[in-house]
Amino acid sequence: MKEFPKPRGALTPQRPLADLTWLRVGGPADYLFQPQDEADLCDFLARLDARIPVFPMGVGSNLIVRDGGIRAVVIRLGRGFNTIDIKDDTVTAGAAALDAHFARRAAEAGLDLTFLRTIPGTIGGAVRMNAGCYGSYVADHLQFIRVVTREGELRDVPATDLNFRYRQSELPDGWVIVSATFKCERGDPATLEAKMADQLAKRDATQPTKDRSAGSTFRNPSGYSSTGQTDDTQDLKAWKVIDEAGMRGFQLGGAQMSPMHSNFLINTGGASAADLEDLGEEVRKRVFLKRGIALEWEIMRIGERTR
Repeated sequence: MKEFPKPRGALTPQRPLADLTWLRVGGPADYLFQPQDEADLCDFLARLDARIPVFPMGVGSNLIVRDGGIRAVVIRLGRGFNTIDIKDDTVTAGAAALDAHFARRAAEAGLDLTFLRTIPGTIGGAVRMNAGCYGSYVADHLQFIRVVTREGELRDVPATDLNFRYRQSELPDGWVIVSATFKCERGDPATLEAKMADQLAKRDATQPTKDRSAGSTFRNPSGYSSTGQTDDTQDLKAWKVIDEAGMRGFQLGGAQMSPMHSNFLINTGGASAADLEDLGEEVRKRVFLKRGIALEWEIMRIGERTR
């Protein structure tokens, strides 16, 4: 095995990850790497033994890290990767830029990416998950992304190469998104701001935004298109079939399906990753027994279980 590379950024062995996820659960990563800039990331991956797995991580808003932790180098981008550049009708954001901040900056410039305002997480994660709501999705606006490959090469990848599907995209293992460029429709800044304020009010009235959650737990059964728009036009929603299975408010240890929105898995305090995942699997089992529908996880789960 090659000597472990020494980057300019922070490289921390056995770093606990619970405090870096919205659900506040999970064991340590073998290493947590926070690169200083693109060049630092490229150099580190180029020199890292090819047998060592790499896992890019955003702000942990859509993630359960299992209690045994992650046997990999977890890469978390920080301030060197959160710039936002606006030129004419295009906006380029670093992968660590928050979706909400990105949407606000674009709106101030009269560019409509308002659908991202209520989506938690970062631009890198939004691309990976083809994030969307209100009938608009990343796939509708993305032009290309810039990535660092597992071999440490910097390259641009057109959106058409990502094979966007409902809540999914394709990117080789170990590739790290460092920025994304979007093309936007123009709008009046005041109108866009009012639109986002309305979206926020509706979200706060229907979702447990003050609880520890990771957003929607399961994909809607109706979602199957390349943009996910059927999610907004068909009646079959994950929360409906969860309700039909009697799982709204159901609790296991410190984990609970939110009484406010039954497709939100929340940590009521003291939940382990196993509690959360086991509750999700119990929901899946009961929905399948009730409706014959196999719900698919929207929250990513990674790492080793301890039980």
